[in-house]
Amino acid sequence: MKINYRTQGTCSSNIEIEVENDIITDVHFTGGCNGNLKGISSLVKGMKVDDVISRLEGIHCGNKSTSCPDQLCKALRAMKAFS
Repeated sequence: MKINYRTQGTCSSNIEIEVENDIITDVHFTGGCNGNLKGISSLVKGMKVDDVISRLEGIHCGNKSTSCPDQLCKALRAMKAFS
């Protein structure tokens, strides 16, 4: 399954995610902190969706109430609800 998720409250504006058999196969962020988001994308590839959610959900960026990793979790939860 492949989804595009429009982020809210972060410097990145969109996340493209591919998941097969509950394993993340690809993640690409549009905008945001390029090096950090490439690192996050690389780290979550091969991980189970629920493991990523349990590790990254609720992370804040500075004084914002969310972050790019948190938005990734929101996208993964939306994808799970859709499937």
